[in-house]
Amino acid sequence: MSSAAVLPRILGALFYYSPQRPDIKALMECLPTLPSLYAWRDPQAIARLCEAWQTVDDDALNWQFSVLFEGQGDMIAPPWGSVFLEKDNLLMGDTTAEYRGFLRDHGLAFDSHQQEPEDQFGLMLLACSALIERDEAVAAAALLEKYLLPWAPRYLELLQSNTISPFYARLACITDMFLQDLQQQLGLSPIQRRIYK
Repeated sequence: MSSAAVLPRILGALFYYSPQRPDIKALMECLPTLPSLYAWRDPQAIARLCEAWQTVDDDALNWQFSVLFEGQGDMIAPPWGSVFLEKDNLLMGDTTAEYRGFLRDHGLAFDSHQQEPEDQFGLMLLACSALIERDEAVAAAALLEKYLLPWAPRYLELLQSNTISPFYARLACITDMFLQDLQQQLGLSPIQRRIYK
């Protein structure tokens, strides 16, 4: 795997898969190594965030994931782009269909037994990682500029301020710093979209 694809793959997996999975538990144990996986603009800030990960009881973390990502009750930070980009905050709206077409055009199929929209935050990072891995830098940049970065800052802002999970609030902070660094380093220009949440 390309080293540039490693960090979005790790972050994407943590935002998409349940912490109950053994492979995700293993990723969580590697979180203190995140500062060494990318050329951060502020490596000291990332090191401070990564050195003090609090251990969370498995049951508590599973519940936090379920509330934040699977929708128990009112979601304070829904992880789907369409909720932020569609006027009525609808899942699977026009923006999801447009993104699905982009994935199809680039040979990325989303195969899930659940009827989840492809514009889930973690899945989008995983798709970006896959494009980087395949040396499709132009497509990865397009994914970021057109489909992820227009709404990601607002989503990560809401997740950082959540009072349910300090773990996912910290993960959101690190991911926000990564996306800001990536945007600057690659000279990305995200399209301006109206945010409805």
